[in-house]
Amino acid sequence: MSKKHNKEQEANSTEINETAIDYEKEALDWKDKYLRCMAEFENYRKRSHQEKADWIKLATQKLALDICDVADNFERAMIQASPEELESSFGKGISMIEKQLIQTLEKEGIKRMEVLGLAFDPEYHDALAHIPSDYEENTIAAVIQNGYTMHDKVIRPARVAVSSGNNNINMKSQEE
Repeated sequence: MSKKHNKEQEANSTEINETAIDYEKEALDWKDKYLRCMAEFENYRKRSHQEKADWIKLATQKLALDICDVADNFERAMIQASPEELESSFGKGISMIEKQLIQTLEKEGIKRMEVLGLAFDPEYHDALAHIPSDYEENTIAAVIQNGYTMHDKVIRPARVAVSSGNNNINMKSQEE
């Protein structure tokens, strides 16, 4: 009987060990699922915060572009004004409004791109023409429409005319 009893105990012990191992595996599976779920939730939280921030930026981007057009029109008006008109109280008032508008844009992270004389880069510039100029070839020789960045991201590329090189040098090389 003692052998039979020992075999039963061994069988029970083996069964208990197998059950414990099964519970351990199940516990590890649940722990893994829990950790994955927590990681997914954390990623979701970060992604939703980023999407919300991006949505806010994009919502203001349309308004920013419209205001950039107004700033460009102020600049064009100031260029067309004579020195006497600029010295008048009306001209000074318009100049102050333009400066205030530019400062307001800059507070919101919107900056005009200064591109004249820089090398052409299709990521930042739209080339509308090739013109002969005193600038080297593939250098921006004229700005047709200002470009703007918002938080260092291009929201409107600058529309430019790109230099095809010095006209006199090109003609001399063609004659030879």
